[in-house]
Amino acid sequence: MAVQRWNTSDGAPTEAALRAKLEALGYTVAKYIYEPGTVFPDHKHDLDKIDAVVSGRVRLVVRGHMKMLTAGDWIEIPRDTVHNAAVIGDEPVVSLDAVKL
Repeated sequence: MAVQRWNTSDGAPTEAALRAKLEALGYTVAKYIYEPGTVFPDHKHDLDKIDAVVSGRVRLVVRGHMKMLTAGDWIEIPRDTVHNAAVIGDEPVVSLDAVKL
């Protein structure tokens, strides 16, 4: 799973810009805010999804590979893929959760 990084030639990685990019890929997008210390243990979803970060830092472990996501980053997580996540640092994470229905 490769982390996709925001292309600065597209401007700043704002919430609106990230949402527009994900929606253009055919995803339905929801916004979440996670406080420092939030941890998501191993879990999986029955839908293909993308986790995108508007601000803050998230550590994800997907298929045994650790990835760090910061503002403008996103990662595709295929359905039924076991993964876990944690908010890193003292800043809340603003995240866009994108799924294909």
